[in-house]
Amino acid sequence: MDDLIRQFINPYYVQVLTLLGIFLIAALGLHLITGVTGQLSFGHAAFLSIGAYTAALLNLRLDLPFLACLLAGACAAALAGVLVGFPSMRLTGDYLGIATLGFAEIVRVVFMNLEITGGARGLAGIPRETNLVTVYVLVILTIWAMYRLNNSRFGRALVAIREDEIAAECMGIKSLWYKVGAFAIGSFCAGLAGGLYAHLLQYLNPSDFGFARSFEILCFVVLGGLGSIPGAVLGTTILTIAPEMLRFSAEYRMMMYGILMVLMMIFRPSGLLGGVDLVRSFKHLLSKTRNTATPAGGT
Repeated sequence: MDDLIRQFINPYYVQVLTLLGIFLIAALGLHLITGVTGQLSFGHAAFLSIGAYTAALLNLRLDLPFLACLLAGACAAALAGVLVGFPSMRLTGDYLGIATLGFAEIVRVVFMNLEITGGARGLAGIPRETNLVTVYVLVILTIWAMYRLNNSRFGRALVAIREDEIAAECMGIKSLWYKVGAFAIGSFCAGLAGGLYAHLLQYLNPSDFGFARSFEILCFVVLGGLGSIPGAVLGTTILTIAPEMLRFSAEYRMMMYGILMVLMMIFRPSGLLGGVDLVRSFKHLLSKTRNTATPAGGT
């Protein structure tokens, strides 16, 4: 299927669109942790790397099917999220951010020193299994799952914790369990994205999963608007495609990228779609259109 698509679309564009879909899945996971639950995380790249290395090693060493490797990598990242979540979710704000940053650095250094992961040389020879269709099927499933989660009792409890954790505790919400659950689901999404990333680039290096990668994914969510699924999609799309469009000025590309971020934070601090519910707006517009189309006194 990927070869067929490349006959009609430039392979470079296919690669960029595939990476965009992978980053979308990772950003939607962080959206649940930071945007919905309000827990600041600077270590999302750690779960991306856990999913990537787990999926790649299972494929290389045990020759497991691609989808089984993806699921195993995602579950390994979710388990890591639970293990780091229980002690760190008692922290809030900057303290939680520092704790997750420390965890991310521990994971990166461990992968850099393990022989099975190739150490600082990196892990090469990973089969190319990821394609555009598989990625966007998983993107659609992830967006659907996030919408269902946001509108569930679990999602409403997460929003209550974000708005006022003490009040949520008084209403009987066990905030620790809900926060750890959100962290596990967000880490699962990151691990899934990591497995796709590994089987797309066919090479992994611990340096690809440093603080810069975590900060990049956080920018996707913040630029689009915290707590907004369409915002996470829009922010990821802009910040993934914009650097590619600015390659004509390689010397000033990152400066222009930074200016864009600064301007957005000045003129739209809540993010592009922060506080905007597109589904509710669409339903309101549809209802208004129907009322306008129905003649007065009509049935």
